[in-house]
Amino acid sequence: MSRTKLAVNALTKYVAGAALMGAPLFLSAGTLHYRGAWLLLGLLMIPMLILGIGLLILSPELLERRLNSKEKRKKQSGVVRLSGLSFIVGFVVAGLDHRFGWSAAPSELVIGSSALLLLSYLGYMEVMRENIWLLRTIEVAENQKVIDTGLYSVVRHPMYLFTLLLFLSMPLVLGSIWALIPFAINIPVIVIRTLDEERLLKAELEGYTDYCNRVKWRILPLIW
Repeated sequence: MSRTKLAVNALTKYVAGAALMGAPLFLSAGTLHYRGAWLLLGLLMIPMLILGIGLLILSPELLERRLNSKEKRKKQSGVVRLSGLSFIVGFVVAGLDHRFGWSAAPSELVIGSSALLLLSYLGYMEVMRENIWLLRTIEVAENQKVIDTGLYSVVRHPMYLFTLLLFLSMPLVLGSIWALIPFAINIPVIVIRTLDEERLLKAELEGYTDYCNRVKWRILPLIW
């Protein structure tokens, strides 16, 4: 794919993603004067834009692979749909929470959650720097090697660790305690995704079973 076509494809998905997040938030809130929603969109979309531009310039092949989000494995496709549904429900709940004042996260919690979200993004960037084979879909690329350095020497799936932190910080950035409930659905979703991914990697990626024997923890050190 040419760099221009890749840029157009990435920008289209970027705008669509912003719209898919903004629509349920502002429509359920019944107003555009929802500071938590603007804060979340800014924290998510500005770093995403910077990262996308960086990949387009420095590693267009990785950006092209990252834009491929169609899962081929049936179980993975199902959990991705469930995760997407939890986001929509979570955003609607947060918007309704803002409209009717069901809960109000203290400003200190909002600020702390915003910092955690940005930290998660930095973690994403580090994981992508370490693992050039990192994809949004579960598959083994040609000539793929096991990565066991940096964060991968601590946990086997650092991307999922930062994904969990990101997901659980988002409702609190929105100022909604109640929205934590639908977002928490992503915890079992990531567990299922991780276990299914490991079955594939052990079967198809040379050296992955030995790596699992060396690095005990999947996502959370000392826990799982």
